[in-house]
Amino acid sequence: MATSGQAPSLAVLIDADNTSARYAWAIFEEIVKLGEANVRRIYGDFSGNRLNSWDRAIQSLAILQHQQRSNTTGKNAADIALVIDAMDLMHKGKLDGVCLVSSDSDFTRLAQRLREDGLVVYGFGERKTPEAFRNACNRFIYAENLIGPGAEKSNAAAGAPPEKKESPKKAVSIIAKAVEDGDDDGWAHLGAVGSRIQAATPDFDPRTYGCPNLSTLVTKSGGFDIRKGSGSAIHIRRKAPIGKAASGKK
Repeated sequence: MATSGQAPSLAVLIDADNTSARYAWAIFEEIVKLGEANVRRIYGDFSGNRLNSWDRAIQSLAILQHQQRSNTTGKNAADIALVIDAMDLMHKGKLDGVCLVSSDSDFTRLAQRLREDGLVVYGFGERKTPEAFRNACNRFIYAENLIGPGAEKSNAAAGAPPEKKESPKKAVSIIAKAVEDGDDDGWAHLGAVGSRIQAATPDFDPRTYGCPNLSTLVTKSGGFDIRKGSGSAIHIRRKAPIGKAASGKK
């Protein structure tokens, strides 16, 4: 467990069958922002050629490869091995959090169980990841948001195409719900707004809307008044409808 001043100790557990190797470097660059990846393990059947694309990432990122041969058709031994290791690591009590790298909803209950024991769970997967797994994590990060314009560049050479971004206006309703608990004049601190959004919507990410951070997204959405205070303090409030704004000037 991390002590004061230390980065949180994390385990990164990768489901190779449901994660593309082209996101590997970008995922680990994102994890650096969250803590220290002291445990790095990947699970799959590497006996054939199907997972050869992971070879360079496994060596370069010092990931411990767990070979799990599927002895019966339709049964995923790698998933079971990942779950067993996750539970073993949890009971050792040396971690602050776990990064589950997969787009498979089978890990939903695992994420729930890890959180029940007090661990922070970060999910990494593609947009196709089922909602249940995304919401079971404290935070879920789309792999597509980690590469392309405005994101980490180190994985660009792997050939992943840029992801089409949502319009910032589509984020207005999500942000507005988090502003509802503002002061009497409707102003809310941007940091608190971000925390409320993350708690309610684990997969929320300004990068989904082509913005590097929440401040930029709020500005580009056009749905909020912005007030900058001393230092870096920023407060926002929902813009009044045009009719109400006009009536207020009378």
